[in-house]
Amino acid sequence: MRVLFAGGNGYTPEFSGGVQSSTHHLVEQLRAHGHEASVLAALFGDGMFGFKARAKMKLLMQRAVIDTFPGYPVVRAWFPWEAAGFAVQKLKPDVAVVQCHKSVPIGKALEAQGVPLVVYLRNVEFHELGGDLSELKSALYIANSEFTARTYGQRFGIESTVIPPTINPAHYATPTTGEFVTLINPYEEKGFELAVRIAGRCPEIPFLFVESWKLADDHRARIEETIAPLGNVRLESRTNDMKTVYGRTKILLAPSKWEEAWGRVASEAHCSGIPVIGSRRGGLPEAIGSGGVVLDYDAPLDLWVQTLRRLWDDRVEYNRLSAAARVFSERPQLEPDAQFATFMGVLDRAAARALHKAA
Repeated sequence: MRVLFAGGNGYTPEFSGGVQSSTHHLVEQLRAHGHEASVLAALFGDGMFGFKARAKMKLLMQRAVIDTFPGYPVVRAWFPWEAAGFAVQKLKPDVAVVQCHKSVPIGKALEAQGVPLVVYLRNVEFHELGGDLSELKSALYIANSEFTARTYGQRFGIESTVIPPTINPAHYATPTTGEFVTLINPYEEKGFELAVRIAGRCPEIPFLFVESWKLADDHRARIEETIAPLGNVRLESRTNDMKTVYGRTKILLAPSKWEEAWGRVASEAHCSGIPVIGSRRGGLPEAIGSGGVVLDYDAPLDLWVQTLRRLWDDRVEYNRLSAAARVFSERPQLEPDAQFATFMGVLDRAAARALHKAA
């Protein structure tokens, strides 16, 4: 089967995040099972990579360009929905998996090309869809959590197959020196403000803040200005090797302010037996489960601080939750082969339904 993943956001190396990591893992699984996979994404046009892509697009006088930077074809365009025909012509997908930004216009464009459609619901930011899902006439749906499935069911009356973000444990499992309490993605919606307040109350504990979504220069400057007076917080740039982060992490802090659809970093951390302290927002409690502690985002700061200090200082409690985190990472719901089988089952149904309608 030839599978095209399509979305309105960027893709590596221009953009990285949970969706991109999960997509890459699915591509790897597809290729390992003898299928072909490719991506349709937005072109940002930044840096040397972006400059070369822009130059190629202009030289060839076309709406999109193709590269194989991650090891497989990626079609990039300023407006991916306008490049759907180009992608279909070049890649000839048997089915498309549409995700996140501009799912509706991209999905409609692919449907117009006769491509069977699966929509992978990875967040609950309805405004990012670019339209109403009812405009997609043939789509099947996958949701990344029970929370996401329930939310879209209530809003659009659709049914979804639940498949949590796919994770290759080999990319994340590592011994850890336990040097830091780590926050990944220091954005306001990810709980940056609360994390700073917690760090300010725990001057004896070292904190590591790690970029995930690319920080603009002015944003990075604001973060550095905010954490500078604390003395116990380090900011590091994003990395493609998360073992270098988890290999120094004792506790993962995930005090998200927004409605997380899942919380991929919690599942990644669990692979190394790293407990998570996170907020009761969206699907994040599903991701943390027995592998950590869940608190209300608006709980008193004292409670956040007490919970963190207890886990940092109490070796018995830490070892208990560390073991629980590792066991939780191995639950059947996150077993890669089982997830992939379910994923392929949905794709097969979409392709078969399209053939039936054509007949």
